[in-house]
Amino acid sequence: MPLSASLIEIREYTGTGYAPLVDYGAWRVAILRFIDELLPEKITSVQRHDETDEVFILLEGKCILFLGEPGQDGLTAIHAVDMQPLKLYNVKRGSWHTHTLDKAAVVLIVENCDTVDANSPVMDLTPAQRQEIVSLTQSLWVRA
Repeated sequence: MPLSASLIEIREYTGTGYAPLVDYGAWRVAILRFIDELLPEKITSVQRHDETDEVFILLEGKCILFLGEPGQDGLTAIHAVDMQPLKLYNVKRGSWHTHTLDKAAVVLIVENCDTVDANSPVMDLTPAQRQEIVSLTQSLWVRA
């Protein structure tokens, strides 16, 4: 006998990219999977969320979080965090970030359900910063 929808809701996402699965009250749970535009050589910008932290949990595969230190005229440094499975990474409100994933990656995301483009500005990366993301990815993922 199937369970009543009043007791449980079961969702899954097997596509590519980002998909919100559940919005409830003030929060949203989403899944992020590999998408071509997040290949290191295709990353051209970072974003921040002005009204919320954003939580990432790597469930499968590989994911690198890139975090940018803000300066007067852009980012002064880019840091790479090679995510470990089942650890919670809370990107603080106002932190510039982006990520790259391998084809096997599945990342659980928890954020406010009102996280939209209007409160999530984007900053273009310089050519040197774009190259830095590629180099950081190579140094973390290309191991002998």
